[in-house]
Amino acid sequence: MAKARKKKRSQPKGADGVVPGKAGTSNRLAIPQSMVIRMGAGDIGSSVSQLAADFREVVQPHTAARLKERKSNRLRDYTAMAGPLGVTHFFLFSRSQNGNVHLRFALHPRGPTLQFRVDDYVLAKDIQHVQKRSRAGWVEAFATPPLLVQHGMASTEEQLAGKPKEKQLESLTQTMFNSMFPVITPSTTKLEKIKRILLLKREKQEDGTFVINLRHYAITQRRTGTTKRIKRLDSQEQRRREKKGGALPNLGQLEDAADYMLNPEDGGYTSASETELDTDNEVEVVQTSTRKVLSRKEMEKLRTGDKKEQVAKSQSNVEKRAIKLVEIGPRMKLRLVKVEEGLCDGRVMWNEFVTKSKTEAQELDERWDEKRKLREERRQQQKENVERKKKSKEQTKANTAGNGGAQASDDESLDTDEVEDMLDDEVYDNSEDGREAYEDEDMAD
Repeated sequence: MAKARKKKRSQPKGADGVVPGKAGTSNRLAIPQSMVIRMGAGDIGSSVSQLAADFREVVQPHTAARLKERKSNRLRDYTAMAGPLGVTHFFLFSRSQNGNVHLRFALHPRGPTLQFRVDDYVLAKDIQHVQKRSRAGWVEAFATPPLLVQHGMASTEEQLAGKPKEKQLESLTQTMFNSMFPVITPSTTKLEKIKRILLLKREKQEDGTFVINLRHYAITQRRTGTTKRIKRLDSQEQRRREKKGGALPNLGQLEDAADYMLNPEDGGYTSASETELDTDNEVEVVQTSTRKVLSRKEMEKLRTGDKKEQVAKSQSNVEKRAIKLVEIGPRMKLRLVKVEEGLCDGRVMWNEFVTKSKTEAQELDERWDEKRKLREERRQQQKENVERKKKSKEQTKANTAGNGGAQASDDESLDTDEVEDMLDDEVYDNSEDGREAYEDEDMAD
């Protein structure tokens, strides 16, 4: 009789034998991975769907760019695949029956969850339509994560005096946004790879609401101090023009190259108007160049040589560049309305519209403690069932060993990995995880 087939998992494991990014493990990938999801798919409308697609470009390249949602999909369907794929952040776009657009920002697997109401938004195509020179289709910018800049997110100690909840809220919000993208190390990160900026600016409101303005810009840089004619002779400018279909200037009818650069009729080098650029700022950048491998004698000469000559050589590679920001969208005005403890289904830690008394908060904590105990009991019962199945499997193997082979039953075909997946699925309550966006009148619950 043929031998029963035993399944073997081929997932790559780390040094400690743990699968990276698996749900329930404490280890996280070095690069945060995200999912931008439309809850309800086509029911949220074309505008919100396009907003989700634009925000998916903001968090590129470490996101599911080709994610396809369905109306029947629930949040549980996405969390089941988040562990094997190493997803650490969820951005859930939804729309309530009243027409309010919500954005839930959650960490996988245990939360917390920040729920924002999108008071106002502008799509990327609308921003590019009004621009004279838009950056639409600029693929190179989305090959690397953007630079995150937060302004005004934290208040001063004097403003937070006697307000511990607001201090914790600001610290939590700032920490979650900082974890969206990989950490930038100034000593190893090349400035040329930073092509975009994600700006988060908090608006100070008199009523104390937490409002954040989100802007997305592309970074452009050009060398200053030279005219357009000289730039066209530069090798970098030639390569850039080759992509656009441009060509080198025609010097066949000139006797000398100086006639091309110093011709006052065509606005040559004598014209200073061409060197002025519409820029936001000018910075000094050290030009990258190839280095020659030096021998020991040459290294000793450099060490014992004149320091002034070394400083002069280092300053010769410094050039001025004009930095300009071009908005590529989208724009969003986010208003923080709720903070939950878990992944969209935990205890409410803060709510803008509802304030509970101490007795009500205590009753809510007791209710969640009972719910947590019930989950632990169910998990313990499931573990006992797994042990019972293992023992029955061993007994059946021992009984059938003398008959020349073992025939796998339904319980025997379950391996350890499949049982663990069943445990993770059964821990959830009967409540619907993929519920729609909260309505304003439902936030009091």
